[in-house]
Amino acid sequence: MSEATSSADRELWNRRSRSFGGHADAYDEHRPDYPLDGLRWALPPGAAEVVDLAAGTGKLTAGLRALGLRVTAVEPDPGMRAAFTRRHPGIEVLDGTAERIPLPDASTDGVLAGQAFHWFDPDAALTEIARVLRPGGVVAGLWNGNDDSVPWVAEFARVSGFVQRGRSVATLPEHTAFSAFEEKTFRHSHRRTPESLVETISTHSHLLVADDAERAETRRRTLEFLRANPATANGEFDLPLLTTVLRAVRR
Repeated sequence: MSEATSSADRELWNRRSRSFGGHADAYDEHRPDYPLDGLRWALPPGAAEVVDLAAGTGKLTAGLRALGLRVTAVEPDPGMRAAFTRRHPGIEVLDGTAERIPLPDASTDGVLAGQAFHWFDPDAALTEIARVLRPGGVVAGLWNGNDDSVPWVAEFARVSGFVQRGRSVATLPEHTAFSAFEEKTFRHSHRRTPESLVETISTHSHLLVADDAERAETRRRTLEFLRANPATANGEFDLPLLTTVLRAVRR
């Protein structure tokens, strides 16, 4: 890869990573949550206090709270923090990043990141996560992705250009502070209509940074497919998802 190409790729990555805050309300309305059985598997026995890292608007926090956990959220984007506070007014959300977590050493039982680890510097993030975890605590990354074993979902991905699998990054690196990462996949779904599924894909970074013509054409083409497809044409339907969870234990 040439230096110019590498620089362009880094700039695109930076634009995509910063693209969500201006669309926080749409993100909150249209992104899916996470399966509770996946959260249970990710957590260490007896966990009481956890961190939702790169918390966004609190999709992961909602599930953690449903399991009775005390949650501290960390999110760098002010727009996302504001939406988080509207959604979860009683939960503290701190300004911080995966590489700079504003919490004391050994202060939490788990650090979980939903749909976010691929935006981190993994080595630096794991070092910082290890610092705030108690021994025996867990770091976990969760990714919702299309279940493209379902034929119409695979076709939807092709038509929309929205090819999202359960894990959009390579295996997370080994780190001396953690055991080897384990992986498990959980079935999940997202209740949608043709119109709201188009809004969901519009909250993903590849379309947030696209030009107006590309975005409009993708939305038009996708809506046309969903309105014609028998599985999705008649009102509400469940979008089949697979949620991949990676977890490792703090030594």
